[in-house]
Amino acid sequence: MSRRDDLEEQALKLIIDKGTDGILQSAMWRKLKASSREGSRICLRLEAKNLINRERELSKGRWTYRIFFKKRLITIDSLLEIPCMFCDNTYRCELDGEISPAACVPLTTWLFSFEEDPESS
Repeated sequence: MSRRDDLEEQALKLIIDKGTDGILQSAMWRKLKASSREGSRICLRLEAKNLINRERELSKGRWTYRIFFKKRLITIDSLLEIPCMFCDNTYRCELDGEISPAACVPLTTWLFSFEEDPESS
């Protein structure tokens, strides 16, 4: 693995570990012992891969970015909210059947709830 790939992997792990608080881009590259140029390029690559969001922030009188992991990690709580988990018709539910996930109102409502509020579940 090249140093670039290794730094990118370490940066992503660091960003994920910071959770919903995110991490300042400047703090990230310091922890990685990388230059500001390397840190900026890593963030741009991760953003291009659609793995992170960068939000501009004023910190100690200087503009920087707060970096957030874009994907939410699955938790047991989020799995328990899936309507199928406790549905009485699960055993009869088939794609082309009389009972189908394509026509399931509770499942559709649950899926659309992510569109309205991406931080829920």
